[in-house]
Amino acid sequence: MSGMTVLIVDDSSVMRKIVERALRQAGLNLTRVVEAGSGREGLEALGRDRPDLIVSDINMPSMDGLEFLRQIQSQGLAQGVPVVMITTESGEEHVREALAAGAQGYIRKPFTPDQVRERVLPLLAPA
Repeated sequence: MSGMTVLIVDDSSVMRKIVERALRQAGLNLTRVVEAGSGREGLEALGRDRPDLIVSDINMPSMDGLEFLRQIQSQGLAQGVPVVMITTESGEEHVREALAAGAQGYIRKPFTPDQVRERVLPLLAPA
């Protein structure tokens, strides 16, 4: 897979690095990683860049991942770009909401590179 740009949206800078490392270990060739600390920052980043993949936490202050996802959809941003949500074990209701709002997949914390590979790579395969 050729070089990709990924947008990672999470209020924890440590978690953004963990997600980046897991994506690389899962086999993604990331040439550019754009980080955002909230849904608002994620929307601003989408105004500047068109990523090949968006990975967003659900639980964030300011603008959570579900509202970020709704804004992407309502504003027609990143059409055709797969969005994968990251959630905690207790977030089943949020997962359903995220999938209904347009997310293509989700990853539960804590996660392994194998789980990331399993959930993300199929979304990036050419149709």
